[in-house]
Amino acid sequence: MTDSSSTREPRGGGPQGPRVAHRDIRAIRGPLVVVGGVDHVGWDESAEVDSAEGLRHGLVLDLDGDQATVQVFEGTGGLTPGSIEVRFAGQPLHIEVGLGWLGRVVNGRGAPLDGGPPISGDRLAPVSGWPLNPVERDPPHEPVITGVSVIDALATLVRGQKLPIFSVAGLPHLSLATQIAAQATSSGAQFRVVFAAMGLTHADIAFVRDRLEERTSSGELVLLLNAADDPAIERILTPRLALTVAEHLAFEEGADVLVVISDMTNYAEAVREVSAARREIPARRGYPGYLYSDLASLYERCGRVRGREGSVTVVPVLTMPAGDITHPVPDLTGYITEGQIVLSPEIAARGVYPPVDTLGSLSRLMRNGAGPGRTRDDHLDVAAQVLAALAHARQSAALSELVGASALGETDRRYLAYQDAVERGLLDQGDSESRSLEDTLDRAWKALATLPRQELTMVSPEQIRRHLPPSDEEVDDA
Repeated sequence: MTDSSSTREPRGGGPQGPRVAHRDIRAIRGPLVVVGGVDHVGWDESAEVDSAEGLRHGLVLDLDGDQATVQVFEGTGGLTPGSIEVRFAGQPLHIEVGLGWLGRVVNGRGAPLDGGPPISGDRLAPVSGWPLNPVERDPPHEPVITGVSVIDALATLVRGQKLPIFSVAGLPHLSLATQIAAQATSSGAQFRVVFAAMGLTHADIAFVRDRLEERTSSGELVLLLNAADDPAIERILTPRLALTVAEHLAFEEGADVLVVISDMTNYAEAVREVSAARREIPARRGYPGYLYSDLASLYERCGRVRGREGSVTVVPVLTMPAGDITHPVPDLTGYITEGQIVLSPEIAARGVYPPVDTLGSLSRLMRNGAGPGRTRDDHLDVAAQVLAALAHARQSAALSELVGASALGETDRRYLAYQDAVERGLLDQGDSESRSLEDTLDRAWKALATLPRQELTMVSPEQIRRHLPPSDEEVDDA
């Protein structure tokens, strides 16, 4: 390569000195720029594309000999091979982190969408980040109260936990995700939310911005929005950028940070698209063989660090293609995370919001964040009783379909009434309705009151006396 194709210039230099300006542009294809004569450049290295129309940004997508393929975030419209030069940063993408992110709305690569100035921070941090060292982790504890009864009562979210929401296309998972982001609180001194949306339509983005406007304007929330027509490589950056911002707020500023990410299936599709562009050998359903470790590199960045204030709690939302829970994305996510909230089309058809399948959902760390000294003394017992009774009610409903409701015994009919009471009184709520934990647990007891007392075997007699009115038998005995 001659000196005419790459020259060393001072502009764009960093701590390591001026960077090489490459002018050997061999092709421009869609959002891709193929640069020749490169050396010592790596995958995912950040780059700047300079032209008369201004500076654009990109990442190295592929390497082939002395050629590097760069995906340009802003697109390549108006660029011609002879009018641009490319500089490589010598490192993966870094962003400035700090309190300046709070209250901002940005796109998937951190560029402002709210009309404000570019975000500045205290220091630079790599977007790729690092999973927390298991030796330095503290176990998750203390609840995050979402204001959503079915989650708070039956699958409590715990600070430092990763608890995904599994859904199906057409269900209101985006409404639930924004509701959690808008309402969630914890007992910590500071509580912050980072919401990362990936691959959404512009109509959905408008819905998210409107739904979260109040919390964003209060300076409690960071909103990252990646649209469906944005580059796939930006979709891969979005959750990493969100987690990088969250880590600084948690472990440097001492805040409890909830990160809500929707939709991880769109993220996985972008990973598959980039893998195909790199000509990697596909594995299960065309996804790369490293999809498990790639997802883990995101999910494992949440938690609590010993000796530091703050925590990062992650609620990823993902849609299961054709409702298949064995699809690679939900399947691998289930191996990494600590439970799941499953949305059901059958429950949605009954008009219940959020349509959570209570018997298919669980929080494996619920006992770390609920019960005496954390929520309410009766919380764990009443949750176990509600779920056990729902399992019995499901059996009664199946029996009713076989023999008819009139052929059921009195106890089975009471269980059918209980199922309706739970769905209408406890599980069903408005998409902007925030309930206190006290209200939620009282609603659970009210539903249990429809059952005969002898069926309440998972709560103590003292709890029954405290929370339920006397039964007819007890009144007669008195």
